[in-house]
Amino acid sequence: MQMMTAVNTIFVEKGKGEQVTARFQRAKTVHTFEGFIRMEVLLKQDAEDQDEVKVCTTWEDEKYFQNWLNSRENAKSHESKAQSTEPSPILGNELTKFAVKVQHLPAEISEVK
Repeated sequence: MQMMTAVNTIFVEKGKGEQVTARFQRAKTVHTFEGFIRMEVLLKQDAEDQDEVKVCTTWEDEKYFQNWLNSRENAKSHESKAQSTEPSPILGNELTKFAVKVQHLPAEISEVK
């Protein structure tokens, strides 16, 4: 197994990044999938032309990410946004995958002594 992180970069109309990140405040079904480790939603600071949101999910192995990506739950979560009567501030997106090669976690208090 090889831990991996998928980064979905979402390009958003300038000034609408907070609106898009707010959609991720509540955990959805992704956190219930086998192999899911964590999700982080990042908003680029000081973006000039457009806002940039990065949705980073880390998985025990790429096969678990692929299960999520091809799932009915994932498709359903994106369908509801497409059916909205309000125009979307999302201009586009790009998915990038990374193998996690090194990871440092906080030391336990007892390890520091």
